[in-house]
Amino acid sequence: MRRHRLKSPWSRFKRKKPLTLRRWKRCFSPDGRLRNRGVDLLKKVRSRGIDPSIRSEVWPFLLGVCDLNSSKEERGATRTQRRKAYERLRRKCKRLQRQDSDDEDFKLNKINKPTTHSSWFLSQDTDDSSCCSDDDAFTTHEALSSDKDNNTEDIDINYTGSTHVDSEYSSDSDSSDDNNNSVHVFPSTHDDNTTSPSIIYNISRTKEDFVTWQRIIRLDAVRADTEWFPYSPSQALVSEDKARRAAVAVSLKDYTHLEPWKIFHAARLVAILEAYALHDPEIGYCQGMSDLLSPILTVIPEDHEAFWCFVGFMKKARQNFRVDEVGITRQLSIVSKIIKSKDSQLYKHLEKVKAEDCFFVYRMVLVMFRRELTLEQTLFLWEVMWADQAAVRAGIGKSSWSSRIKHQAPPKDDLLLYAIAASVLQRRKVIIEKYNSMEEILGECHSMVGKLDVWKLLDDAHDLIITLHTKIEQYDHIRSESKIGT
Repeated sequence: MRRHRLKSPWSRFKRKKPLTLRRWKRCFSPDGRLRNRGVDLLKKVRSRGIDPSIRSEVWPFLLGVCDLNSSKEERGATRTQRRKAYERLRRKCKRLQRQDSDDEDFKLNKINKPTTHSSWFLSQDTDDSSCCSDDDAFTTHEALSSDKDNNTEDIDINYTGSTHVDSEYSSDSDSSDDNNNSVHVFPSTHDDNTTSPSIIYNISRTKEDFVTWQRIIRLDAVRADTEWFPYSPSQALVSEDKARRAAVAVSLKDYTHLEPWKIFHAARLVAILEAYALHDPEIGYCQGMSDLLSPILTVIPEDHEAFWCFVGFMKKARQNFRVDEVGITRQLSIVSKIIKSKDSQLYKHLEKVKAEDCFFVYRMVLVMFRRELTLEQTLFLWEVMWADQAAVRAGIGKSSWSSRIKHQAPPKDDLLLYAIAASVLQRRKVIIEKYNSMEEILGECHSMVGKLDVWKLLDDAHDLIITLHTKIEQYDHIRSESKIGT
């Protein structure tokens, strides 16, 4: 007898209209703080998504850029700090670009591991270098307006895996930073389950490394997906003059064949990806990161806000771009465990064809369904995923979430992995009956493009979480402990 179907916030029988402007305003108290520590907001986003007209206001809360407990005044102050910090990074990018390749002022330490990303899973081909460091800037929007803010106070930031600008790093000048030849990188240890707290990288690379990153970023930027065009009318209508000035501001090349809106989008990609490479030199730039940034640029009009939203996104996603691929391997292992726990027959077939490592979903993990879903579906899936992660970050436990939590899926840091497993399980019949190699299953996964129902995907992922999340968490914990022991 079939068990009673547990309630899902994404069930087709419970689908609700997305969070509207009116409901969004009602989430705040008179001093501009989110009511109930943001719990009400996260519940609404998790169950219904966000109306496109207010995404630019809501996303910074989901991505940790704005604290869930902050007041309007506090957010205004930190926003100013974030803008200055981003502008400082952009000025450093410009200075680095002007330096001669043999300039000894710029040093970055080499990571001893080769960069061997499995880029064949992505349609673009590019070298996979690894990072960069600190020195230069200018936003595309700043270049388009005026230079009057060039001498503004700079914020000195050391990368700690945090999405916030800490006031203790405030400085009135660049002088101390300019005299520092190396970048000290402290990898995130709380959101990235792949980094041991005992590991501290002291990274110093040559300027040639950064030049390589700049070249790859520009290649990827001019080839970026253009599906966002209908979703951002203001950017789509950018003038040719404005677009070309933006391109010049970031030294974009080989763009004359592009329409103005594509040029402008590519220039924004270059500006923010270069700044991120300096902000997080352990990761730098890897192919696939432009896929994650492009939807953010569609929603967030200001470069500095888009940058910090991307930093917030990458705080979790950065594990996908580690050169040792430990983060990707861990996630593929979890997807494999979910499938094994849910469907032993399918798993045995995967073992038979030597695909039990689930490497065929590598691309889904790396760019988080961006290639398989439409842009609107991607935005909806990501904001639901971010709401779950924000709830986990804020320590919102089961009792805070719902008095009937046993009938609902609790917030999960790895919702994406359950959704990926669900997409494979939805095709169990064809995989078992027709495919006898990992390559054939990979082809089936690539054929999902444009055919997935994001609502059903989340509904199925929800069912998997309800039935399996405790077992999967125990498995992941044991796996992590065994790795530390070895």
